[in-house]
Amino acid sequence: MAAEVCAEMVANVVQVVVAESDQVAAGDTLLVLESMKMEIPVLAEVGGTVAEIKVREGDVVQEGDVLVVLA
Repeated sequence: MAAEVCAEMVANVVQVVVAESDQVAAGDTLLVLESMKMEIPVLAEVGGTVAEIKVREGDVVQEGDVLVVLA
């Protein structure tokens, strides 16, 4: 069962911390967003394997956009 990690706000992607096929645990940082001059880490809600990264550094994401898919 795949888990999608979505953006909670409009933001810029400043850093992608993980790579596809990385193993992550719940609470691990997946990437860092910047909104209104604040950096916001995006954390894995569940553990698993990074199946797909749908954004790159420098991308602008909208609320609800899928950022990372965990398998």
